[in-house]
Amino acid sequence: MSLDPATRWRLILGEAADSACAGAGCRLDGRAAAMDRALDWLYGRDAGGEERGVRRQGVDRHGGREGSALTVPGWINEVHTLFPRETIERLERDAIEVYAIDDVVTNPDVLARVEPNETLLKAVLRTKHLMTPDVLVMARRLVQEVVRRLMESLARDLAVAFSGVLDRRRHTRLPGARDLDLHRTIRDNLRHYDPERRRITVERLHFFARNQRRMRPWQVILLVDQSGSMLDSVIHASVMAACLWRLPGVETHLVAFDTSVVDLTRDCDDACEMLMKVQLGGGTDIGRAVAYASGLITAPERAVVVVVSDFYEGASEAVLVARVRALTGQRTKVLGLAALDSQARPDYDRAMAQRLVEAGAEIAAMTPGELAGWLAQVIRS
Repeated sequence: MSLDPATRWRLILGEAADSACAGAGCRLDGRAAAMDRALDWLYGRDAGGEERGVRRQGVDRHGGREGSALTVPGWINEVHTLFPRETIERLERDAIEVYAIDDVVTNPDVLARVEPNETLLKAVLRTKHLMTPDVLVMARRLVQEVVRRLMESLARDLAVAFSGVLDRRRHTRLPGARDLDLHRTIRDNLRHYDPERRRITVERLHFFARNQRRMRPWQVILLVDQSGSMLDSVIHASVMAACLWRLPGVETHLVAFDTSVVDLTRDCDDACEMLMKVQLGGGTDIGRAVAYASGLITAPERAVVVVVSDFYEGASEAVLVARVRALTGQRTKVLGLAALDSQARPDYDRAMAQRLVEAGAEIAAMTPGELAGWLAQVIRS
């Protein structure tokens, strides 16, 4: 988003410049208004700002204009969506060095008290490069706890997606709510029926068995865009890779990319370690990542390449399309994910996505559970 000069000066000078900027036709709305709120949250606490004509928090504010109060993690996440990388670095440095806002990134006592959640996880991943070693230890514990919760949820989805087909001719003693043989359970426990209470006391449950299919080995290669806007997808792709790593018959690779490529496969058994190695920001060279994936493939017809990106290619678009077409031409499955998180809200280059579809790829926005189901369907087909 480009800003006109008047709007840029208004954001620099703060609310004190409202009257002057209004004469120049400057109006803050939408993204510019959000930028102003984020800047005011930080620089509005400058005690000497009034003398220099710089914004001060809480002075001469007008009702109805402010957004909801930001927390430190919320502010960190917001500036990463609003400003370019060099501005983000300056804001974070000022927050810590000038204003001593250290609630998350420098204070282990605060980290020890906070409730682990995805918002804090994202804030930690965005500011881990600013943390001192003792704070980084605390931050890792927070990341581990959030990752553990995400993995528990996704593991259930994977168990459902990759479990065998229900066999109603055989029974098992292994319990599973989805496999309950209700009719046989009722029939075998009818002798315990209480007419007065109109209830059956169940002493034994019966469960159908499942046929476990013997799958030929498959490769699943996850290519994950490290740009800041894709952080939700990076988190869930790392958790997905860790869960897939434990499945028999599935060889999993996780590759993070911007203009360079980093293979995180050796850390696939530790989603926390994978996330702590992600370096957010930078440009985007999807074609280079696809080329790297091509070099990993050992059996093209039993390989799936999942590209998690917003598809805003910073390198040659023609090269990217050609490399995807080469993969699909050798009967490798290529899935492009514009979003991979609990909300699956896509924001991507639709023109490039259409070109990739024409090259043989499938493009979608999925929750992790939906991706698990899609992978299971592909591997079993």
